[in-house]
Amino acid sequence: MNTMLNGWDDTIAALATPPGVGAIGVIRVSGPRTFEVVNALFPSKDLQQQPSHTLQVGLMKEGDTVLDEVVLSLFKAPRSYTGEDVIEISCHGSPFLQQQVLQAITRRGVRIAKPGEFTQRAFLNGKMDLAQAESVADLIASNTEASRRTALHHMRGGFSTDLQQLREQLIRFSALIELELDFSQEDVEFADRAQLQQLIAQLQLATQRLLQSFQLGNVIKNGVSVAIIGKPNAGKSTLLNTLLNENRAIVSDIAGTTRDTIEEVLNIDGILFRLIDTAGIREHTQDAIESIGVERSREKMRAADIVLYLFDINDTTPAELQAVRAGLDGEQIKHLLIANKADTDAATLPEPFGQLPGIIPISARQHRHIDRLRAALVAKAVQGNISQESTIVTNARHYEALQKLGESLNEVQRGINDQLPGDLLALDIRQSLHYLGTITGQITNEDQLDFIFSKFCIGK
Repeated sequence: MNTMLNGWDDTIAALATPPGVGAIGVIRVSGPRTFEVVNALFPSKDLQQQPSHTLQVGLMKEGDTVLDEVVLSLFKAPRSYTGEDVIEISCHGSPFLQQQVLQAITRRGVRIAKPGEFTQRAFLNGKMDLAQAESVADLIASNTEASRRTALHHMRGGFSTDLQQLREQLIRFSALIELELDFSQEDVEFADRAQLQQLIAQLQLATQRLLQSFQLGNVIKNGVSVAIIGKPNAGKSTLLNTLLNENRAIVSDIAGTTRDTIEEVLNIDGILFRLIDTAGIREHTQDAIESIGVERSREKMRAADIVLYLFDINDTTPAELQAVRAGLDGEQIKHLLIANKADTDAATLPEPFGQLPGIIPISARQHRHIDRLRAALVAKAVQGNISQESTIVTNARHYEALQKLGESLNEVQRGINDQLPGDLLALDIRQSLHYLGTITGQITNEDQLDFIFSKFCIGK
């Protein structure tokens, strides 16, 4: 095992499946004493003599007491998830049985694993780098196709490969500059400054591209909050019900039916949208409860990632709409203008609205052009295509390190322009390499690792 950290040579165990009653429960054991400990509880066969990557069926016993009939999955080091000897015990799904088996294991000197400790050991044993390890938690937490695909791309090393290419190029030039320092008396130059400048420009572009992807990554990982805003009786609750295909909000011809915000989640093309139906906004109302609802609507509008401004096409003038658009643009709120109650089949707006660009006509009541609205929502959220092959940054820690990398590359660029000597350039390049290393885990410390893996579930 990687010996940069102490206390990682013992054997650990934990329940790897969710707690509760089910068909089976899986207990994972990892460490140097794995086969010795489980062997003592499995009299059917000598597990030490069985080949790796095999399944063994038999009774688990502690003394004369039969604990359960189980299936053991054997993985011998280094061909396992953690890189250590691993046995996964599939027992029946009774929480009582699972605890009996787990207690029998821990009575033989095995300790309960900390959150994320199996994946942490996989990182320490070189089975994956830190960026890949963090993507394991993202994959477990993924709840849409887009988040699953992005996490899987990272876990399989897509992001790490991009970073490694940047790092290797920097290391090559750093080595040449360091070599110049050994021949400083001869005044020789091994590293071509023009090539180095070109490389730095390429690295800056690649870094900027990764930084820009974080906005999309945040959408994929955390979803998009969408506030449905408009005047009373514009059809906001009807639109929410239509998008959800269920009667979630009360619909009435009486203006001001919705007094508080209603929130629901909708998955469109792999993107999670948190829809917020708000109270109708009107400037003057004598109803104290409605006034509170209106203020909450304004708060939701300002906090939302996207605002759907819904208006009744039969009760709104182009001048009013222009004022609304100017207000949203002035506050830099990303929005879509939705003309509701367009109850004809035509996909175009009637005059005089036809002269105003970017308005989507729908009929929430008759479910007309709702697919067009869904497509517009996705386009507004992602602002580009989500490619399975492209690297998208979803982790805030990675984003922060990339920001610092960009700043350090700018320092290298300035150093080249100012014709700094090789020793000072080497320092700036080392700083860039440092920030790259913090992402993949080539440069890290025990406290940082404990913090990262503490956010994992126990058993992973």
